[in-house]
Amino acid sequence: MAKVGINIATGSIQQEEIIVGIDLGTTNSLVAFINSNQQPYALNDMDGYTIVPSIVHFTASGEVIVGNEAKQHLIDDPQHTVYSVKRLLGKSFSDLGNIQQYFGYKILDEDSEGLIKIKIHDKYYTAIEISALILKELKSRAEHYLKTPVKRAVITVPAYFNDAQRQATRDAGRLAGLDVLRIVNEPTAASLAYGLGLDKNEHQNIAVYDLGGGTFDISILSLQQGIFEVLSTNGDTFLGGDDFDKAIVNYWMEANQKNRDEILADKSLSQWLRLKAEELKKQLSYVEEVSLEENGWNLCISAEKFEELILPIVKRSMDCCEKALADSGLQLSEISNIVMVGGSTRTPLVKKMVDEFFKGALLFDALNPDEVVALGAAIEADILAGNRSDILLLDVTPLSLGIETLGGLMDTLIPRNSKIPTRAARQYTTSIDGQSNIKINVYQGERDLVAENRKLATFDLKGVPAMPAGLPKVEVGFQLNADGILTVTAKELRSGVSQVIEVKPQYGLTDSEVEKMLMDSLVNAQKDVDTRMIIEAQTEAQQLIYLTERFLEKNSGMLSAEEISGTKQKIEELRASLATNDKNSVLKYNEALNEYTAPFAERLMDIAIAQAMKGKQI
Repeated sequence: MAKVGINIATGSIQQEEIIVGIDLGTTNSLVAFINSNQQPYALNDMDGYTIVPSIVHFTASGEVIVGNEAKQHLIDDPQHTVYSVKRLLGKSFSDLGNIQQYFGYKILDEDSEGLIKIKIHDKYYTAIEISALILKELKSRAEHYLKTPVKRAVITVPAYFNDAQRQATRDAGRLAGLDVLRIVNEPTAASLAYGLGLDKNEHQNIAVYDLGGGTFDISILSLQQGIFEVLSTNGDTFLGGDDFDKAIVNYWMEANQKNRDEILADKSLSQWLRLKAEELKKQLSYVEEVSLEENGWNLCISAEKFEELILPIVKRSMDCCEKALADSGLQLSEISNIVMVGGSTRTPLVKKMVDEFFKGALLFDALNPDEVVALGAAIEADILAGNRSDILLLDVTPLSLGIETLGGLMDTLIPRNSKIPTRAARQYTTSIDGQSNIKINVYQGERDLVAENRKLATFDLKGVPAMPAGLPKVEVGFQLNADGILTVTAKELRSGVSQVIEVKPQYGLTDSEVEKMLMDSLVNAQKDVDTRMIIEAQTEAQQLIYLTERFLEKNSGMLSAEEISGTKQKIEELRASLATNDKNSVLKYNEALNEYTAPFAERLMDIAIAQAMKGKQI
């Protein structure tokens, strides 16, 4: 194995190898690098396209197709074609609200707070696995164009992404075979692409308005002496050009006197309408009206009607701008530039409303709004490679920090390369009834199993009141200061019981040990992810078995003999699948038990509610 140097200050690998910048988008994704002229350049395919549609199609034979070719299957095979997966990253089913009806593929509803699963043919995928397939395609494109292996990348995310979404993006990169050196906010990357903030003698405040396919962000940044400081961010992870398309589709359904529920239930038809809306929407940026007669539909819309339909959506983005400005502590007159990012900013109404809101500020929209984030990510990658000295990067932590969760897995709270000082917190719960002591094990490292990482500390959160499994809310918080001192807090939120410890996460590690831990994580990435997924599936199944058996004990008198024996049979099938170490088998029987018990669980809930309400008036 080749020896690789590690820069402890940045956590980056020092070797002669290209680091790429990746914009993993809701609708489209791109990969860019710094070319021989020291300019950021978005890589294209053999047909000259820089954009890779963020779409993955699974054929019946098991072949995976990504990008433009996959897009063609949105109409003829929507159940097996995944799009807008970025909207699902780091989310549970309960986070989705009613938007799942717009997806052509099956998102499993297991009434679970765990990450959502997508069922394709007989296999189960997480949003992380689907995103990894898109990243693999971008990696392959870069390797084909550059004629060299690409192993390291900077990946951008919306500034509004929470910790779970950022970690999911990092995991997707690792599963694609990439060492993700940094997760960068898209607004920061966009401002870098325009060269803003590079003049060390200039101090300016800028706004970055980023309206993409599925997410909206507004960030207020202060740029001074090459330092980028985010003063405030706001936005909405469910606001974007997709919503423009939906507004047009809803208008067409009404104009053609069609039943909305029936149309949405027909996945092929609803996908065809969505793609037609996307196609004609783009034309409305430069024509007054578009009209199309096809498949018995009159698809007609004027620019004036389009603006009327999307006005409430664009206004929502302006509300976010107002909040971000207030949070920044600046006056409108102190904002000198607005950077426009995302394909949806081509819409004339969007430009007009942004210009009116930030009156007096200079609008930056010369670069391709689809490419600007990827170009900025390439510049950030160039900085990490040590090729730029005109921008200051703050110190970062060289290895990830996290705690042990059920099944001996490492749950990362602070990923490696996070700027310090930093803090992060996440909520956990118990898996056993009446658990009063909760052991917190703190680890440092990049592997999915804690056994492969370095243990930093362990302590017990004692005195938690006895509660049923799943009811306690334990918030574990990490705070890493500028000196590398980690403070870990654990607090049970219902009772207020808490515990605090302080550890030095980097104490005793040599450069070569850090290097070995990083290299091991890359070499074992696929194996680690596979192991994590089977453990998570088995853990979820064990919890379901435990809860279902308790349910049978408490409610056997209200169930038929057939329901009881059927449930026990499903439990045994699920229990037997645990020994197979096959993720898809475990998930299949897990879903089968859920589906079998759901009807009579709902029936008992209705009875309980009826009894509780007896004699009461509403």
